[in-house]
Amino acid sequence: MKLIGLTGGIATGKSTVSNYLSSVHHVPIVDADIIARDVVKRNEPGYFRVLSAFGPTVVDPTTGELDRPKLGSIVFGDAEARKKLNKATHPPIRMEMLRQLLLWFMKGERLCVLDTPLLFEAGLNKFVHDVVVVYCPEEVQKGRLISRDVLSAEQAQSRIESQMPIEKKREMADIVIDNSSDRTKTQQQVDSAISKLMPNRAWNWLIWALLIGPAAAVYGALTAYKYVETVRARWAANRATSEKSEKDL
Repeated sequence: MKLIGLTGGIATGKSTVSNYLSSVHHVPIVDADIIARDVVKRNEPGYFRVLSAFGPTVVDPTTGELDRPKLGSIVFGDAEARKKLNKATHPPIRMEMLRQLLLWFMKGERLCVLDTPLLFEAGLNKFVHDVVVVYCPEEVQKGRLISRDVLSAEQAQSRIESQMPIEKKREMADIVIDNSSDRTKTQQQVDSAISKLMPNRAWNWLIWALLIGPAAAVYGALTAYKYVETVRARWAANRATSEKSEKDL
């Protein structure tokens, strides 16, 4: 199975390309944004890791889920708090990414896409065969942000500047999808890219036959580890909560 990294900048249209790949070409997508939300849902490993790092005040007392606005207010503008959050969430995110990739490999897929806005920033480009960057000029990005999110020009510019420059990502890409024009032209570029990237079916099945055993073993180990990590993280969170309660007395 060939693994493709799909990335872009804010408002460049990465989600549009990802949805087209999934709905039209039936390419499986491992979406880092969805995984990042799922691993911190209630009773998931990331949930307990965040609770252990920040304490029970980041939990919504009504739903029992993480209070995202409150957590966001804690880490916004605080580099140390952001590092603490990343340390808590990145391990379960990467574990779930790997688990999903192995699952698609075991199903015999020829191509799988890792969809993440931080492909380069997180160093994940080292683990993919090819990198596809969805591109549009910065001025187009800015205009889309202002229109889509009802932002001022200054707010839109600030969000763009918080990411790696799209021109730099473009230079590092193996394939660039220019999404600055109409959707039909973008789709034509995606169609062309898929024809180039799709591996030979016979070669894919040969690799599958050679590696299905080890892949299944690793998948099983990751599934077991997720259970163990959930128990461990729950215990650590309960301990941290108890210690905080004792200090407050």
